[in-house]
Amino acid sequence: MRIQKYISVFNIGLQNTFVYRWNYFLRALFGLIPLAGTVFLWRAVFRESGGGLHGYDYGSMIYYYLLTILVSNLVTPTEDEWQIAADIREGQINSFLTKPLSYLAYRFSIFLSGRLVYTAITLPPIALIFLYFRHYIVLPEHLMTYFYALVSMLMAACMQFFITYSIAMMAFWVLEISTIVFIVYSFEYFLGGQMFPIDIMPTGIQAALKWTPFYYELFCPIAIFLERLRGFDLAQALAIQTGWLLLTWAAARAMWKRGLGHYQAVGG
Repeated sequence: MRIQKYISVFNIGLQNTFVYRWNYFLRALFGLIPLAGTVFLWRAVFRESGGGLHGYDYGSMIYYYLLTILVSNLVTPTEDEWQIAADIREGQINSFLTKPLSYLAYRFSIFLSGRLVYTAITLPPIALIFLYFRHYIVLPEHLMTYFYALVSMLMAACMQFFITYSIAMMAFWVLEISTIVFIVYSFEYFLGGQMFPIDIMPTGIQAALKWTPFYYELFCPIAIFLERLRGFDLAQALAIQTGWLLLTWAAARAMWKRGLGHYQAVGG
């Protein structure tokens, strides 16, 4: 019965998300525009350098950015923090306090339904981009690579949701969370591998970033799929990512409890 409740929430989330399907499609379509700038930028970089860059050539770099687009669409929450913050500000969470329903599990069900619809709508334009750049695509040689990359990607999705959820909980204390969201997203964009592959940075910086959650929100599953993480490095990355997954989950639960205590104390 507990699972059935969240399956119903998932179905409701699907229906609500489909209402805005054209918004998702247009956002995904115009989100591909920066890829054109990236193509020209790295073409100029590799022409100037006259060769490779830390194991990347022009083709593998373009392939990397194609994967960032795909994985980002699969794992990154879309407006979840704003919706959660609105529930807190407008008092809609009151209804959850009297029901045998976990708000974290409720929002996670909504997140999963949103990712499913968003992916289904944005997959056609992404597939066309992959088709256009098909000459640069090199699939992994080892079958287990697909499994490890999938596991890492699922953990990345959960981590991103828990981080988003924790940020949204700040709405218990502050009216506007946009500044906090912007700061965190800036770190994620720069240190998560969306701007450039983490492994082209100096060795010392790479070693430091491997102990931050940002490394595992996007770059890690892509690096695994590209087989740039193998053996001990692969095992270490999955172990650290598992640790961050548990920590972000615990942080999300703790933020809810502390926020709810504050909410009730001030008469929310």
